[in-house]
Amino acid sequence: MHPPHTLIRRLAFTAADRPEAQEARERLAAIYGDTPEAQAEVVVALGGDGFMLETLHRHLADGRPIFGMNRGSVGFLMNDYAEDGLLERINAAEQTVIHPLAMDAWTIHGETRRALAINEVSLLRQTRQTAKLSISVDDKVRLEELSCDGCLVATPAGSTAYNLSAHGPIIPLGASLLALTPISAFRPRRWRGALLPHTAQVTFDVLEADKRPVSAVADNFEVRDVARVSVAEQRNISLVMLFDAGRTYEERVLVEQFSA
Repeated sequence: MHPPHTLIRRLAFTAADRPEAQEARERLAAIYGDTPEAQAEVVVALGGDGFMLETLHRHLADGRPIFGMNRGSVGFLMNDYAEDGLLERINAAEQTVIHPLAMDAWTIHGETRRALAINEVSLLRQTRQTAKLSISVDDKVRLEELSCDGCLVATPAGSTAYNLSAHGPIIPLGASLLALTPISAFRPRRWRGALLPHTAQVTFDVLEADKRPVSAVADNFEVRDVARVSVAEQRNISLVMLFDAGRTYEERVLVEQFSA
């Protein structure tokens, strides 16, 4: 993103609503200045993982590098918070490039919605009744009927989030894979999901959609009463996260796989 001899100096600071994040923003802006995001070389996001996702979504069009510092409750995507030596840290930081998923959703009412997801696209039952889904990969039906609470497609970056909570696999960023993971599968009981090439297009058809309504969620964008949902990676969109040298996202993924 920047030639090795070019030092990054123009930082923009953005913060979550919580008081500790806002206070940190004021202190850091006073020390390093606060460039408008449109002119900044790097955006420093202060908060938790949820705020990091919000910031990445805001920069989907320009791909401006984001350096997160943890001022929230969960900080898997964040660096440790420290006020001293921030420019040196950012200039020595290592880049992690991720690509979002595109969700195309068609509702039972004939509406079409499109959204991008950095972590995952998930289908979830809306009522007490189990959802019934048919799953196709690259236009070939792979599972005719899945009875479940839902199902999700996760990027490598999102594999440690909801996907992991649903007992899906953790995927290293360099693996070029997507995780297809059921949520509380009832039938077939032993199906635990699949690993797919990142080029795969996954299509969900909702069976009995009127009786068993399903919503589709791309990160925090929800579409209710869906009839069909298609998910595919958008390789033409690149998002850049910066991590402290020696504490890359890949290293965090390895640590997570060996943690208790």
